[in-house]
Amino acid sequence: MAGHSKWANIKHKKAAVDAKKGKAFSKIAKEITVAARMGGGDPGANISLRPLLAKARSVNMPADNIDRAIKKGTGEGNESVVFDEIVYEGYAGDGVGIIVKCLTENKNRTAAEVRHCFNKASNNLGQTGSVSRSFQRKGLITFSKEDTEEVALLEAAMEAGAADFEEQEDSFVITCEPTDYNSVSEDLDKAGFTAIDSELTLVPDMLFEMTNVEKVKSVMAFIEALEELDDVQDVYTNMDVPDEIAEQLEDG
Repeated sequence: MAGHSKWANIKHKKAAVDAKKGKAFSKIAKEITVAARMGGGDPGANISLRPLLAKARSVNMPADNIDRAIKKGTGEGNESVVFDEIVYEGYAGDGVGIIVKCLTENKNRTAAEVRHCFNKASNNLGQTGSVSRSFQRKGLITFSKEDTEEVALLEAAMEAGAADFEEQEDSFVITCEPTDYNSVSEDLDKAGFTAIDSELTLVPDMLFEMTNVEKVKSVMAFIEALEELDDVQDVYTNMDVPDEIAEQLEDG
């Protein structure tokens, strides 16, 4: 996929900047709350909770925030809260597919904010399934190159039943089927590998390559505006940026 690794690296750097702003705290806290509600607050027994705690620590999220998020999920004390997941689909730019996953305790507020964001950017919301039918759900487990021996990780991933292994600029990314996600994650954890990120995500069947720098900037600005909304957890897109365009974005 042309430029995929560099594009992924740009998004990774953006995530690091967001984390420094503290924006990541509330988003990770919601994920922790949902995971704790579904599987309990003990990371030893809840495989979905463990990578989220690692993600929280990687952005220096305070322990009190983590503890409070877990208690909201388990219903301890006065911290109980229930988040509903809502997914919106639409198109940006010249036809880039966009999927917006939200966690919210107020559906009406979230719907109004997401709709306003689409309208302000002159982009179009679509019907349910209009975009997601071109994506597949996959498990992605990411390990830092700095702390991971490549051959050992590759062998462990193959033994665990992973579907793919990809080397990126600063990391190794393992892909697996969603039904295998928990078992692959657990096997790699037991083998001594600590993930820096782990999630069930959406991967496009085909990428939409964009070669116009200004249009790429416009779509990126729209995605960033969506990500700034408090209720938005993830924004998925099929946009692909070739290396030469990505380099211009970095230089700019």
